[in-house]
Amino acid sequence: MTADARREAAVDAALARLDLTAKVALLSGADMWSLPANEEIGLGRLVMSDGPAGVRGEHWTADDPSVALPSPTALAATWDVELVRRAGRLLAQEARRKGAHVVLAPTVNLHRSPRGGRHFECYSEDPLLTGEIGAALVAGVQDGGVGTTPKHFVANDSETDRYTVDIRVDERTLRELYLAPFEAIVRKAHPWGLMAAYNAVNGASMSEHEELNNRVLREEWGFDGILVSDWTGARDTVRSALGGLDVAMPGPATVYGEHLVTAVHEGLVPEETVDGLARRVLRLAARVGLLAGAPAAVPAERLPAPIDGEALVRELAARSFVLLRNEDGVLPLDRHAARVALIGSAAAEARIGGGGSAQVFPTRVVSPLDGLRAALGEGTALVHAVGADPRTFLPPAAFPCTAELLGADGRTLGTTALPEGGVRWLGGLPGGVSFEDLAEVRVTGALTADADGRHRLAVRGVGRFRLEADGKVLFDGVLLPEGEDPAAAFLNPPERRFELDLAAGGRAAVTLTYTMPEAGAFAGFGLVSFTLGHAAPTASEDELIEQAVAAARAAEVAVVVVGTTEEVESEGVDRAGLRLPGRQDELVARVAAANPRTVVVVNAGAPVLMPWRESVAAVLLAWFPGQQAGEALADVLLGAVEPGGRLPTTCPAEEADSPVWEVVPTEGRLEYAEGLFIGYRAWQRRAGAAPAYWFGAGAGYTDWSYEGMEARFVGAEDTVAEVAVRVRNTGARPGREVVQVYLAPDGVDRSRPDLQLAGFAVVEARPGEAATARVSIPLRSVQTWDTAAHGWATRPGVYTVSAGRHAADRPLTVALDVV
Repeated sequence: MTADARREAAVDAALARLDLTAKVALLSGADMWSLPANEEIGLGRLVMSDGPAGVRGEHWTADDPSVALPSPTALAATWDVELVRRAGRLLAQEARRKGAHVVLAPTVNLHRSPRGGRHFECYSEDPLLTGEIGAALVAGVQDGGVGTTPKHFVANDSETDRYTVDIRVDERTLRELYLAPFEAIVRKAHPWGLMAAYNAVNGASMSEHEELNNRVLREEWGFDGILVSDWTGARDTVRSALGGLDVAMPGPATVYGEHLVTAVHEGLVPEETVDGLARRVLRLAARVGLLAGAPAAVPAERLPAPIDGEALVRELAARSFVLLRNEDGVLPLDRHAARVALIGSAAAEARIGGGGSAQVFPTRVVSPLDGLRAALGEGTALVHAVGADPRTFLPPAAFPCTAELLGADGRTLGTTALPEGGVRWLGGLPGGVSFEDLAEVRVTGALTADADGRHRLAVRGVGRFRLEADGKVLFDGVLLPEGEDPAAAFLNPPERRFELDLAAGGRAAVTLTYTMPEAGAFAGFGLVSFTLGHAAPTASEDELIEQAVAAARAAEVAVVVVGTTEEVESEGVDRAGLRLPGRQDELVARVAAANPRTVVVVNAGAPVLMPWRESVAAVLLAWFPGQQAGEALADVLLGAVEPGGRLPTTCPAEEADSPVWEVVPTEGRLEYAEGLFIGYRAWQRRAGAAPAYWFGAGAGYTDWSYEGMEARFVGAEDTVAEVAVRVRNTGARPGREVVQVYLAPDGVDRSRPDLQLAGFAVVEARPGEAATARVSIPLRSVQTWDTAAHGWATRPGVYTVSAGRHAADRPLTVALDVV
């Protein structure tokens, strides 16, 4: 027997030994992150873990840090499937280190609107690029013997009312855009799991969507893994079971359990349906090596070689950086510059990732200031100025703090040191303290003043707090969340601020006490999340900007790091607009006026407006670059590494230019009225209009010429044509080019986009050398969804194949006759 056959035989044997109650027990979480064991059949406990940019494990605490990767948008910006596969293997390595068997990733929803608050966690506006990058990550994780759950199936492309919104989308658009990346990943990478979205699609919740989950996902695409709910996303016992939802998370209290047993006894759910759900859970357990008698999908001897996580994160970040402007070759910078001004709050306190499920406690963080200072060495005077602090909330206290876990009788159950004033415990507590025993958390620290002035303290969280400082009670009350999103307690909590005057050298004892709620959203699932914030006395906003301008004027080059903040880009909330928060635009304009050699580094996970883009010497989009941010940035700025990224999404010049803006439902519904026309597909229809930067745009430190292209019709089952594109490095440095191939129909049928990405390849060459990019064009590129026949229809005719640097720069074209 093959390993697959032995595995299936073991699954069948285990299932046959279970009665109804035992089978149903497999379908609910045992706790926040795990599925229960069953010793009688040799089934081990199966652990799931966030996330897309680093693996948390069961306990989200600073005591168990994780390697923090660049944001998924950054991974997509590499356009490099082999590099992304290596990133997946790193996630698998981290999962194994933390005892997790399934990683809740990747997020493959589309960038429908630039306002989507979670776009940093997604890949692209284009379904083909999303599918290719997503399949590569899935393959890499599963190379390491760890399961994945591509998410959120399907049409969870914005965050407003995400628990209840009903997405209204026509059948063709759903198939050609939003289902397409999931289909590509299922068919190419065969993921062992998938996560159902919170939202409904055309009236049916995705945790209950019988048509999409059973007919499309399983019967049509051949998906044989588990479908797990998003956390608290399963709401109805019968509809979820009949709708193909295998696992309801978290547990132990879910819509399954005794409710499903009763439904079977009452004839509402056939026991054969439960058998199907349980079989898929056992198959997953077998694949990850948790079922006795079943060979793991990846035996220990076939696991990938160990990966240096920090080195790979540094490589990923640099390869993702997108150089959008480089006037007069200001980049790379001269290593021997006498004086460099580094400006921006994010230069000293790196913004490495977005908020929500993608957050981890990094093993360490290298800020741009630290990275550039180390790379420049002692020969260069590096001056840092804050310039403008865009943060809405105070940062976590930087002075040493200790958290004391207290029982109901006031007894100390355990203590732990905090790396900062933020407490984030999800699924487990330090020292093995149980949530049932925990009554209060007391955070204490000593604030020492470096100079005379007014300090600001803050409490941020949801629940009852008591803040004491310097022997005075500053706050004793309750903070309540805004809105009805049950995740708001830790995604976007409110803040209260207080002031404290201290003389230079003065010390103040600070204590923040949090009282555990008796009940509430996520309380039963093990969550403690709040922040003691602090900001030292500082100059006024006007003074900070003036200081930055003075530093820039005195420097040979000014590097300004601007970006979004956690409250702007986070799970659970969409963006109100695309402008940089605070006075950062003003800061850039003032610095550029003072120093013509101004380089702007944009630290954001999604498009932002750049009104100063043509007034500065260089623009480098650095995304959320992960924990080695500063080292990667120094590598690129100083030319040790070429910026290798290309835009995976279009950047508008103005908010009003965005083809799709609305993300707020009307009467519970969000209409995808734009149909197929999002991103560059929409921009192609706008005569005389252009975005700030097109999909696919980006440059390196060398030049390329596009010399020739051949396209050969194949007409195979999955491939319509093979394309070869010859390019030459005409610059003075070795380089890397992302060759993009697009396909255009004859234009007669205006329901079809004028242009769509059909394939891409990465090539490298030394100066003067040529390279050939070979791209297979998938059959799906010449197909449309026939809503009458409910199937794919090949559209014969003469197509234009074009190749180039981005969606609007395609110097090579050939005709392709599709029969």
